Amino acid sequence: MHDVASEFREILTFHLGVEPARLTEGARLKEDLGADSLDRVEIVMSCEERFDIEIPNQSAGQFTTVGEAVRYLEIRLAAPPVAEPAPGPIRLLSALR
Repeated sequence: MHDVASEFREILTFHLGVEPARLTEGARLKEDLGADSLDRVEIVMSCEERFDIEIPNQSAGQFTTVGEAVRYLEIRLAAPPVAEPAPGPIRLLSALR
């Protein structure tokens, strides 16, 4: 089980070099913490690796605060994994001829 908030704050501290005390729930990634577009890409990639999930580009741009990002990650981690489709039927008849 992940402590999503703590792990996300570790990622932000690493990429943005900000003091952990500044990483409040309402802290805005761009305006308050100085995250530019490259920082956001790196943060998303680190989250994908740390939490073993994929974050679609359109989703990554939806959250603006630390709290919104944490809630998004918690929801993604609570969701059941998406099952891969079963392979199609295998045709062995031609191999038997």
